[in-house]
Amino acid sequence: MADPATAVPSRPTPLAARAPGPDLARGLMLLFIALANTHYFLRGPSVLGGYPRGGSGVDAAVVWFISTFVDGRAFPMFGALFGYGIARIADRQRERGPRAVRRLLWRRGLVLVVVGFAHAVLLYAGDILAAYGVLLLAGAWAVRWRDRWLLAVALLFFLVTALPDGASSTVGTDPPDVAMLPPDVLTMIVTRAQASLYVALLGPLGFVCPFLIGVWAGRRRVLERPELHLTALRVAASAGIGAAVLGAQPVALVLAGVVAPPARPLLESLGSLHDATGTLGGLGYAAALSLVAVRLRARAPGPVLLAITAAGQRSMTCYLAQSVVWALVFTPFLLDLSGTLTVATTALLAAGTWLITVVVADRMRRAGHRGPFEVLVRRVTYR
Repeated sequence: MADPATAVPSRPTPLAARAPGPDLARGLMLLFIALANTHYFLRGPSVLGGYPRGGSGVDAAVVWFISTFVDGRAFPMFGALFGYGIARIADRQRERGPRAVRRLLWRRGLVLVVVGFAHAVLLYAGDILAAYGVLLLAGAWAVRWRDRWLLAVALLFFLVTALPDGASSTVGTDPPDVAMLPPDVLTMIVTRAQASLYVALLGPLGFVCPFLIGVWAGRRRVLERPELHLTALRVAASAGIGAAVLGAQPVALVLAGVVAPPARPLLESLGSLHDATGTLGGLGYAAALSLVAVRLRARAPGPVLLAITAAGQRSMTCYLAQSVVWALVFTPFLLDLSGTLTVATTALLAAGTWLITVVVADRMRRAGHRGPFEVLVRRVTYR
């Protein structure tokens, strides 16, 4: 009898066979990722939550919007979609046996670590790809856990990360550090190499909950067959997004300058509330966009939705392309605009950059090309 590890071919899913819901969610959330990342580059006399204080009324409105709907909400959604994708990969490869599946996932995790480390050192110190890779190296075992273990561990990590934490960037008062804005190339390489190790090793802790929820949902193909889970998706969307919006208000109003900052212990507790409800909001976003995909199935998608979905299919390439712009615009020995741009103009830069990546991704779709980094990950994963 042939060895199943060699008899069953391992291949990625063709683009035409992919479910539209997850890709649409990834494509749209890339806009939120851009908005979430860029304001942390800005300098000012005083900073709170990554936002310079004392801006214009337009700046305050943008701060409120981003801190309510974006900060701490987009990344958990990507964590859930990451877990969902891993569950689907494991399911498609199950005939190869558990050991072969783990090795396949470990290869995927390793290439994410390598690309993420290079990304952090050369472009953006806040890279999350390496953290995803580390999470996958450990999470490869989780694809075989029973459902109750997945949900129990997810709940445990949710409760732990919801505890008050003075290190939360949501209410941090530190300006951009030298790893974000290095004065020269040597300092950039040294400081970012150190920072990337810290983020890669500790960052996965914040993604464990949405990752495991994503694995659980992936087993049921919830986002690929949303019409079979309409009630659950509606509850998740309304409850998750509602909790995220309400839970963000105490911090969002402080960051926008509407109310004065409270005492530090209370502010840290409010920051933890903001972060915890953000995890629920990320899950709610994924559910809401899957419901949108259900409505779109009844008709042919228009060019805009096709373009956003194309960006989601090439989300890693688009994410890295954003960092090229941030490096050019904010690095002190390049354009050095971190002290010139405001919160509002930086948000416009983020939106414009996202729009360009969507256009480029759509051109790649029309030409029948995957993203170059998606090709790299698949070649290493599937050999």
